[in-house]
Amino acid sequence: MSVRVSGLGGSEGGFMGGKNREGLEIDQVIAQFKTKGRLAEKIPYGNGHINDTFLVTYEMPEGGTRRYILQKMNHSIFKEPVQLMENVVNVTEYLRKVIISQGGDPDRETLNVVKTGSDSSYYQDVQGNYWRMFLFVEHTVCLEKVESEKDFYDSGVAFGNFQRMLADYPANTLNETIPNFHNTPSRFRDFQRAVQEDKMKRAAMVKEEIAFALAREKDTCILVDLLKEGKLPLRVTHNDTKLNNILFDADSKKAVCIIDLDTVMPGLSHYDFGDSIRFGASTGAEDEKDLDKIKIDLGLFEAFTKGYLEGCKGSLTAKEIEMLPMGAKLMTYECGIRFLADYLEGDVYFKIHREGHNLDRARTQFKLVKDMEDKWDEMMAIVEKCRQL
Repeated sequence: MSVRVSGLGGSEGGFMGGKNREGLEIDQVIAQFKTKGRLAEKIPYGNGHINDTFLVTYEMPEGGTRRYILQKMNHSIFKEPVQLMENVVNVTEYLRKVIISQGGDPDRETLNVVKTGSDSSYYQDVQGNYWRMFLFVEHTVCLEKVESEKDFYDSGVAFGNFQRMLADYPANTLNETIPNFHNTPSRFRDFQRAVQEDKMKRAAMVKEEIAFALAREKDTCILVDLLKEGKLPLRVTHNDTKLNNILFDADSKKAVCIIDLDTVMPGLSHYDFGDSIRFGASTGAEDEKDLDKIKIDLGLFEAFTKGYLEGCKGSLTAKEIEMLPMGAKLMTYECGIRFLADYLEGDVYFKIHREGHNLDRARTQFKLVKDMEDKWDEMMAIVEKCRQL
């Protein structure tokens, strides 16, 4: 099992010698938050690529230690950090109440924002950077990849439980911190524009991939049209349901807490379900060059579906459940057209590590879409089977 010790999924730190890249004393930032004890240590933490993350340790007067996660938010990606933190605070405070009502441990089962001395959820330094702090969730690990059906089943239960606990939350009151994040018709229009502009003169080399994407234009509106027609409910969605955004207990390996709430927004349950399938049920890497290695693993699809519906515990409507395979297909397709659009525009959004990297990524997503289409009846039957369990 591929794990890393964790307490909060974070990002690779950019700190050296107690200072961040801009030279601001980290101690000055830490001092703004309501912590307890004597500051003993601060070290870079995590392996992400968005926010700068720091693990802060305090020695307690009665003995022992208490740890916190400090993050500098990347406001070049999240351009509305104040609205983002408003979402995080409102959702986590709601989750605390639900967890307490269920007899759970709110200090472990949801993120807990540490407020500043002025009772704010963030601190803005003199250089305009936004900082936040969370309690560290002790004795937990992150799984870096799906290595068994049980791993994927457990992640399904965790994300389904997250959806269930927030089923009655008024999703329309949340801020949309990244507009049209999973609006597939909007993503399709972005793709069309990239094809038409053809800034890097690459379109002629990828006619087959462009044709594949254009041929599925009608599919892009299926879920959003059902939402507009009132046939699917607006939900609180996580929008980044990778396995490593779950903390598992280090001993029991049971899911403890969903983390990385930066993209929590109003959306459809299919976004979270679909992105999990796209990421976890593929038999190959996202950038695999050998497309013969890419297909949807129906065993993993069934494991996650079973876990997700168990976690949701009846909170989804019959129509939502019926459309789960479409969520898997559209989230995979959407990711594919985003990769292909970025390739056509010169690889300006997704980080690449080789020539044609985004094209390889697009091709794997499209191959996965095609395999889903070929196995559509089987996927629908699996969902119906899991619904009846």
